[in-house]
Amino acid sequence: MESVDLTKIRHSAAHALAAAVLRLFPDTKLDIGPATQTGFYYDFDSNHKFSQEDLERIEREMRSIIADGQKFVRTVVSRYEAMALMRSKNQEYKLERLADIQEGEEISLYANGEFIDLCRGPHVDSTDKIGAIKLLGVAGAYYRGDEKNKQLQRIFGTAFETKNDLDGYLSMLEEAKKRDHRKLGKELKLFSIDDAVGAGMVLWLPRGAIVRKELQNFILEELEKQGYQQVFTPHIAKLGLFRTSGHFPYYKESQFAPLPDKISLEKSVGDGQSSKGLFDALESGEEDGFLLKPMNCPAHVRIYMSEPRSYRELPVKIAEFGTVYRWEQSGELTGMTRVRSFTQDDAHIFCTREQLRSEIDGCLHLVKVIFRTLGMEKFRVRIGLRCKNSDKYIGNDESWTTAEDVLRSAARGLGVPFEENEGEAAFYGPKIDFVVADVIGREWQLGTVQVDYNLPERFDISYVGSDNCNHRPIMIHRAPFGSLERFVGLLIEHFGGDFPTWLAPEQVRIIALNDNLLPSAYAAKDMLVGRHIRTSIDSHSDKLNAKIRRAEVERVPHMFIIGQREANEGTVSVRSRIDKSFEGTLKLEDAIARLEKSIATRELPNP
Repeated sequence: MESVDLTKIRHSAAHALAAAVLRLFPDTKLDIGPATQTGFYYDFDSNHKFSQEDLERIEREMRSIIADGQKFVRTVVSRYEAMALMRSKNQEYKLERLADIQEGEEISLYANGEFIDLCRGPHVDSTDKIGAIKLLGVAGAYYRGDEKNKQLQRIFGTAFETKNDLDGYLSMLEEAKKRDHRKLGKELKLFSIDDAVGAGMVLWLPRGAIVRKELQNFILEELEKQGYQQVFTPHIAKLGLFRTSGHFPYYKESQFAPLPDKISLEKSVGDGQSSKGLFDALESGEEDGFLLKPMNCPAHVRIYMSEPRSYRELPVKIAEFGTVYRWEQSGELTGMTRVRSFTQDDAHIFCTREQLRSEIDGCLHLVKVIFRTLGMEKFRVRIGLRCKNSDKYIGNDESWTTAEDVLRSAARGLGVPFEENEGEAAFYGPKIDFVVADVIGREWQLGTVQVDYNLPERFDISYVGSDNCNHRPIMIHRAPFGSLERFVGLLIEHFGGDFPTWLAPEQVRIIALNDNLLPSAYAAKDMLVGRHIRTSIDSHSDKLNAKIRRAEVERVPHMFIIGQREANEGTVSVRSRIDKSFEGTLKLEDAIARLEKSIATRELPNP
């Protein structure tokens, strides 16, 4: 976890960036410049379009400011003084940001050299304490993140305490570029995003669909061990369902627009009603309609409610690979990791209070199995707790205390680092999030386990207890992968496209040294395919080295090469990208048995 000092360094570097930009481009207007988890940025409104050459000039100017050792001086001012200063500097965005500060809240300015900014801080003492910096690029960014607003220019970079730390990070970025799932996904024909289909809508190509199917089969095996029941629910449901759950209209900004039913639409057109009037009627409930589901949980609640429940049946565990739809802004869409349609490995557990701990333990065990199998054993846990002085949470104090204590105890049992974040709980219950480090050290927020007191109340669900009275179950939301799209995007980068044998879309490429040996190649393929091993033959007329190179570029994990000697002796010469111990000349049957073991045990690459 990054230290506060690194946050100070990066926030201070953002101020040095803004100061440098104003020196070189004095008419620039400033918005905000925060520190981030990996660096810093500042958003600018300028008639000049910043180029790579400009970034080099700006970075040189930043280094000059850093070398000057300018003190960061904090001044508390009145709202009137802050407004007067920003007006004098013609900084209209700062005036708008100033208006966001509530009455009675302290307003502070930070100055370094000739530069002064509206800012809460904190900062390092002086610019020469900023350390090593690097500007990384420029991109468009809508003001306040709203695509209806003007697009500003975001210059972003990173800063570290030492040059060695910076160099290590830059090396990681170079490696990340090679592993970029958008690049590899296209090269390996795993997925496509087609404008004719829609931005943020992933098309799983046949090879990518294999990876997805293998992951689903893997988790289904684990779910069956824990007593989950698989279900399927529609992609669309009546608006009333999401009104009851609270998803509509309260989260409408992140949902697709509601759809009127055909009768309401025809009536609206016949009556000359405006589209705004129709949507207002849908939102208010005057008209009926449907919604592309943003969540699977309301339908799972209705499945729970489809029959009377007794305490003897609990826990009820419902699982689904359910596709949901969220309206992400176009500027935030990124390959498979930020999309508008995605499939969750979703499950919901309905249990008694006494069963809560064991069910949480089961959820965490599942997460550990998944991470271990995929070589992601470096992870930490964040526990989201309520803010005790807030009244935004539902449920009674006793229930919250019990759930929070259960999550703490379960997290300790994982034996990994964990932190508690007060105020990070959902309004309906505490949660555990998992932050995983990939093979090159980047952290990804993945699965989550959430305790929910809200939906059982909103849907008035119950079970009959041993006292023959109705009781309210506790609901647990659990999604270890989170989203299959995002998870596969992460795996592409984690493995650099070199999937373990069990996940690889093509597990073996057979290469015959000449066309006369193709009958032996096809006989070998028949044996492999008959044993459910995904296999192809390279029947091109190229030379051996070209065929080997093609298999390597396409990230095929294993090559079986057949020459005349191999054909005569019933052997294959094995070359492997991911397991050098597998290489050599083997009997075909022995090579197949080795592959079967690797697939059955879901072995990780061993290059």
